[in-house]
Amino acid sequence: MKGRNMTRWRDPAKDPRQEPKSHLITAEGAERLRGILDHLSRVKRPALSAKVGEAAALGDRSENADYTYNKKELNRVIARIRYLTKRLDELTVVDRLPADTGKVYFGAFVTLEDEEGEEMAIRIVGHDEIDPAKRWISVDSPLARALLGKPLDEEVTVAAPGGVTTYVITEIAYRDPQA
Repeated sequence: MKGRNMTRWRDPAKDPRQEPKSHLITAEGAERLRGILDHLSRVKRPALSAKVGEAAALGDRSENADYTYNKKELNRVIARIRYLTKRLDELTVVDRLPADTGKVYFGAFVTLEDEEGEEMAIRIVGHDEIDPAKRWISVDSPLARALLGKPLDEEVTVAAPGGVTTYVITEIAYRDPQA
């Protein structure tokens, strides 16, 4: 049987998607998730409920595209609210600086230099805060795992899809969560 719902079988023991994700988040990341949850609960869901009610009042629902679309959108919003509520309950907010700010830990802004002298600035954040445009990487990523606990001027070797790369940590900075 072939079709779009068929997926490749993956061994659960070796599937990277099955690895447990850390439950860490920065204070600003948690605040952003709470803001999204608040917006969905107080603004979006009531508006969609009203649209579904209006469309349902028009009569035949089987041929009512407005009803069908808004009902699907409402279900999507409800699922997102449920997910965010559950996720916020299991997250641990990191709202203080580490004891040793001379080493790389969660929430650090790190500047790396590769073998060719190219600099790259990243930030180590939780799984829910990843932003490739800002170069915010997950604490669970191979690069972040290699960096954790390393001091300034330390060499770090990371296995990447393009091959093994060596970086030197040239700068470590933290943003005070209390500020």
